[in-house]
Amino acid sequence: MTLQQALHDAIAHHRAGRLQDAERLYRAILATLPDQFDALHLLARIAAQQGHPQGAEELLQRAVAVNPASTEAHLMLASVRNTLQRHDLALAGADHVLALQPQSVEASAVRGMALHAAGRVEEALASYDHALALQPDHPGLLCNRGAALKDLQRLDEAVYCYDRVLALQPGMAEAWSNRGGALSELGRHAEALISCERALVLLPSFPEALHNRGAALSALGRHGEAIASYSRAIELAPWFAQAYYNRGSALGYFKEHAKACLDFERALELNPGIAFAAGALLHSRMHCCDWRDWETAVTRLLIDVQAGKRVAEPMTIAAVARSPADVLACTSTWVASRAGRPRPPVWQGGHYRHERIRVAYLSADFHEHATSQLMVELFERHDRARFEVTAVSFGPPTEDAMRARLRQAFEHFVDVRDLDDLAVAQWLRDHEIDIAIDLKGYTYDARLGIFAHRAVPVQVNYLGYPGTLGAPYFDYILADTTVVPAGDEAFYAEQVVRLPWSYQVNDSRRVIAPDTPSRAEAGLPETGFVFCCFNSNYKITPDVFATWMQILRDVEGSVLWLFDGPPHAVANLRREAVAHQVEPRRLVFAPRMPLPKHLARHRLADLFLDTRPYNAHTTASDALWAGLPVVTCAGTTFASRVAASLLHALDLPELVTSTLPEYAALAVQLARSPAKLADLRACLAARRADGPLFDGACFARNLEACFETMMARSRQGLPPLGFDVQDAVPIASSERRDVL
Repeated sequence: MTLQQALHDAIAHHRAGRLQDAERLYRAILATLPDQFDALHLLARIAAQQGHPQGAEELLQRAVAVNPASTEAHLMLASVRNTLQRHDLALAGADHVLALQPQSVEASAVRGMALHAAGRVEEALASYDHALALQPDHPGLLCNRGAALKDLQRLDEAVYCYDRVLALQPGMAEAWSNRGGALSELGRHAEALISCERALVLLPSFPEALHNRGAALSALGRHGEAIASYSRAIELAPWFAQAYYNRGSALGYFKEHAKACLDFERALELNPGIAFAAGALLHSRMHCCDWRDWETAVTRLLIDVQAGKRVAEPMTIAAVARSPADVLACTSTWVASRAGRPRPPVWQGGHYRHERIRVAYLSADFHEHATSQLMVELFERHDRARFEVTAVSFGPPTEDAMRARLRQAFEHFVDVRDLDDLAVAQWLRDHEIDIAIDLKGYTYDARLGIFAHRAVPVQVNYLGYPGTLGAPYFDYILADTTVVPAGDEAFYAEQVVRLPWSYQVNDSRRVIAPDTPSRAEAGLPETGFVFCCFNSNYKITPDVFATWMQILRDVEGSVLWLFDGPPHAVANLRREAVAHQVEPRRLVFAPRMPLPKHLARHRLADLFLDTRPYNAHTTASDALWAGLPVVTCAGTTFASRVAASLLHALDLPELVTSTLPEYAALAVQLARSPAKLADLRACLAARRADGPLFDGACFARNLEACFETMMARSRQGLPPLGFDVQDAVPIASSERRDVL
């Protein structure tokens, strides 16, 4: 058989899809003529088709060496190098082709993909646009353009781009899947789920569509189904790093932190640069009290955060930050890279002529939850003659006793969980809300996208996240002089408004069960001093735990009473106790129980020991309300100064320390001085009854004065400006006696 006949037959087999026969003939030709260009080029095409890009690259390098003028071979080599993630070489190859053929649509597409993969998304978009100017209805290019727009957070444009693709090619599963991903980031999760399901009807074993489906399900609160969808994507594509990351996040919702750690570790193995996974892994390990390489991991994470790298979510940084600058750097990066970017504003300026200021509180936690436990009395005490107050709920439809109390507290209770972010923003605008207050921040089920649409004249960050949200569309953050000292304003994207006493609202109507369990019923020894800390496990850091163990060693017969946690956390804490020469049985773990009973069992404890850099917040209020003194160690961040804020509001600054040695010394001193501790408890009881911290009426009037000042500035057309609120209900300060 002649060379020409062999090549002719090979190409015929190739076109007919008989790749093995074609490959056999191409290799036979190359055995005789190793530099036969067509055989090299076409065999490389088969290697690429069969999923062997490295083999294809080797063959194409030989092909272009034989025929440097072949733009087709150069272009295919560039495309293969994109697959191999050699994006700099792919870009050089595409540029070489474009220098010879400036109108090459394929070369512009390959160039765009190389730039996009290298993170140069704006340049990638320009390359796609150049190609589309030559071929406007190219579905693949439009799909790539949509992906670039999505990464640039131009989400509405991305959805429009995918809609154009689907008008041209309705059976393109990739476009349906990508459309679903963009819709999810717009907060249009129900539509996103439908789009992903369409993709899976067309291509049931499509990993990306399963992944995007998981994201939509998770956002809709269907976390178990989301985990199943991510798991199927991983089964089909074990290399899919983002699916591991997202499954780990969903597992965290179920407190399956040990399993989440494995997923985050795998995601980082597959893609060491995957966004936010390093922080997620650290945070999951913190939930497990797994402190391997703690100092190195935290230091590296904070260095990367300050460099603007996408390494940690805001809640992770709140738990490890060493300065408010760390928090601002993290949240600013998060907003810039996620769906929190500003959207076209719904409110176009102007003000409403209302007799009362219309205030809306937005949250997913209007049920039995720490946020509602703190805030419910405030809602009840708002002055209805001056304020029209609305709850905008996007959380689960949990009809518990707290939800019933909240429905009575608000003038309007609106459930918007089935509306997307834009629709909620439009609702706020249509109902002429003056002030919208976000109570979620970056906690579970947050929806910053609503505020990104700028729906109302004044937007306020309060309570949900202990620090700046880093977003330009929040006008104010509510704080106090302790959590945000003078001079720290530069670390807040919002204008700082300082409330008198403490920024943290409290409910003075919280019920404490009348019956106190016995020490035996609580699992405590019959004798000995009881230190306690009912903070979440992730707030316990190695230096704080080491300090606790020192305290236990110094106070003979004492125990440390902690919240029960995942089995891994309990085992790790007991092991750490042994490493610090403390009997592990001196750690006692308390199960979860209803709030009234939980408050009642505080009577069994002698002293609450706080954590840092993430203090007790609601848990500190619980302890103080139950009459249990709290010793804290204040840091430099908002989250590390909340307990100090509460203690200052109770006029108990002697319980605030600034270093861990001081903190340990104070705890030991109080444990060894029953009379001083009893005197301190008496002071706390008096100030709990008469002081401002648990005075709901006082807090409501001060907050309303704050709202009136905000609205006065807004109505005058003045920009937001920080201010301090003077106490609207002055409380006569009683003489206090130092007890330490």
